[in-house]
Amino acid sequence: MLPFQKVLCPTDFSAPSSEAVSAASEVARMFSAPLVLVHVAQPLPAAATAASGYPIDIEALETALLEHAKQRLHEFAHIHVGRDVTTILRAVRGSVAALILEVANGEGVDLIVISTHGETGLRHVLLGSVAERVVRMATCPVLTVRCDHLLAPGKDA
Repeated sequence: MLPFQKVLCPTDFSAPSSEAVSAASEVARMFSAPLVLVHVAQPLPAAATAASGYPIDIEALETALLEHAKQRLHEFAHIHVGRDVTTILRAVRGSVAALILEVANGEGVDLIVISTHGETGLRHVLLGSVAERVVRMATCPVLTVRCDHLLAPGKDA
């Protein structure tokens, strides 16, 4: 298991995922391992776009959104990952937890660093937890980074 040869960290560009990227960057630096940053763009719901009443090329829109995500991922990495860490960027579209695991397996990573967003109650039941699914289904160790200090005041953690 040690030393880690390649580390993966998913990001949704939120403050909690920024914390996880910082932690993943430190681990990658300690082991001189490359860091794979992955952003998963979720497909647009067809019902929502059809309800607009205008003909929409969903595939073209999703392709444009994915290109925007790639650019944003590049900028995010420039800000949050040290220059001394080799970074591999992956922007993909689909089911978040499944694609995080698919990229992890495809890249041959041996550690996933992922943030938790502190969702509880009904929101957690309805949306589930990407981090929870990744922890359950990953074939390598997963380090979760909990960021309670970043939650809005008054929000249960």
